[in-house]
Amino acid sequence: MKKIGFIGLGTMGAPMASNLLKAGYPVTVFNRTASKAAPLAEQGAAVASSPKEAAAGADAVITMVSNDESIVEVYEGTEGLLAGIRPGTTVIDCSTISPALVKRLASQIAELGGAFLDAPVTGSSPAAIDGTLVFMVGGSTDALTQVMDLFDIMGKKVLHMGDNGSGAVAKLAHNTIVGINNLALAEGFAIASKSGLPADRFLELVQLGSAGSKAAELKGRKIIEHDFTNQFSLALMLKDLKLASALTDGSSIPAPMLSLAKSLFQAGQTQGFGDEDLSSIVKVYEAWIGKQIGD
Repeated sequence: MKKIGFIGLGTMGAPMASNLLKAGYPVTVFNRTASKAAPLAEQGAAVASSPKEAAAGADAVITMVSNDESIVEVYEGTEGLLAGIRPGTTVIDCSTISPALVKRLASQIAELGGAFLDAPVTGSSPAAIDGTLVFMVGGSTDALTQVMDLFDIMGKKVLHMGDNGSGAVAKLAHNTIVGINNLALAEGFAIASKSGLPADRFLELVQLGSAGSKAAELKGRKIIEHDFTNQFSLALMLKDLKLASALTDGSSIPAPMLSLAKSLFQAGQTQGFGDEDLSSIVKVYEAWIGKQIGD
């Protein structure tokens, strides 16, 4: 059975690592905030003191951290995982990072005799817990085949998008739609609420009609109940929209709705909602209309 190194034990990474442990894989974990490793240690994980140590001797290393800067530290730092991997190791990054950084890491790992897969996910914390994530993967078919058993434990579907970098591009395009859809839901709620419509009945209409979406399915009740418990944070959505904007700017792709979505999520961040669920963007609209949705 493959020996796994797992780096990044946040909202998504911790349940992903837990599912691998439940399936019987030997897992060594590392997290920059060391206390987050304790629950995994209770499940039987070994705890490393650095990314290098987590990667040492591993057949596969999985990373799930927040942004490009954190990835650079985890991979290329003095005690980074690149200093620990051996020839034949497959490194799987499930973070959402820039395609340019993906290609740089893939080249570095290839020089060390390993293989790299950019494999960001769709699905928030409940899907990570249930093992029903969807992975969009960039990299070679051979490398993907070698670790398909791990993806099968952590998710329900793997979509091979092409060469290294294609997984990252797919995730940024996907999350552009997610951000815009959540803003559309918030805006529709604002119109209905300001006009005196009952929020419950309006949500039912949305879910039954052509406006139905995953945003309505996953976030509609959270908005009505003002439950902004974090499943995927507003700050992370803003980070992804900024990456998508940099991609479209660099590729000369017109993206006016992306630009507006980025600005609105920036407003939410500025108003202090960054650590809350992305559905908290509705509070920007509530301030504009002078009332809370659902009241």
